[in-house]
Amino acid sequence: MEKVLVTGATGYIALHCIHQLLNQGYAVNGSLRSPDRKDEIIEALKKDNTPVENLSLFTFNLTEDDGWDEGMEGCDFLLHVASPLSINTHDEDYFVKPAVSGVKRAFKFAKKHNVKKVVLTSSVAAIFETTVLKEYYDESDWSDPNKDTINHYAKSKTLAEMAAWDFVKEENNPFELAVINPALVIGPSLSGDIGESNKAIELVVTGKMPVGIPIQFGYVDVRDVASAHILAMQNPNSNGKRFALSQKDLWYKDVAKILRANGFNKAPKYSVPAWITPLLAVFSKELRFALPYVGRVRSVRDATNAKDILGWKPRPAEESIVEIAQQIQDMGLIK
Repeated sequence: MEKVLVTGATGYIALHCIHQLLNQGYAVNGSLRSPDRKDEIIEALKKDNTPVENLSLFTFNLTEDDGWDEGMEGCDFLLHVASPLSINTHDEDYFVKPAVSGVKRAFKFAKKHNVKKVVLTSSVAAIFETTVLKEYYDESDWSDPNKDTINHYAKSKTLAEMAAWDFVKEENNPFELAVINPALVIGPSLSGDIGESNKAIELVVTGKMPVGIPIQFGYVDVRDVASAHILAMQNPNSNGKRFALSQKDLWYKDVAKILRANGFNKAPKYSVPAWITPLLAVFSKELRFALPYVGRVRSVRDATNAKDILGWKPRPAEESIVEIAQQIQDMGLIK
């Protein structure tokens, strides 16, 4: 039985990866920052009728060597998913230092334990912030980490992914590498935590965003992001490649329309022009986080690596939006 280490096991994407790997018959090691959350993971998987006898959980983190040997022992593959993500205001070091050092540390131990292949979770944030802005991007595009306007999260994902490719090159290809670059990841959570990225939907469905602001994201379901990781892990044709993932580009007014059509009537009816958004952001940390994207089209709609090479077939974004909205409602978050 092949074994996979998944880092950041309590995380939104990582838990879906673990769920799918176990159901496909892999043995899985998962990393936790705190042992207190072991039961939470086990219960979340059992609730979804996932077999857990081949799951082992270890406590270690991105910034220290302790525990990595035990977690990596006997693993054939590594899915390095763990990385800081927050819509709250933090300084650059909060994002960049653990993201970059975490990649270097994970890869060092992957090499030591003769892991065959690593799949790294990056982001379209490592693609979109190019020196010369445009509307349509693909896997050949790279964000410029030295760009004045790049946010801390995008900088962390860019530098971490660069460190990954540099490690493989400098260490003479000790293992194969594939990288997943998803757009905004949405859809149902397996745990009681909906995840940071679903807060984009929570804002709309709860009415915390009273009007539709002109921000566009590419949307992709978390289950399809997890499946892309596993497809890339399994398919040798993914070696040395990046995979940008997005099912559909939507403006917030489109998301609100989808939600209202499905009975979520607190979603805003009306939209506002771009110039008003900074005024609204004074009262909302979530909007402040999104201000650099107001009015801007950023799309990987022409990126086809995942479909062409992996046979990736994502579900409609509309379906994902409604499912997470229902979960948010079931959790009592719509007042």
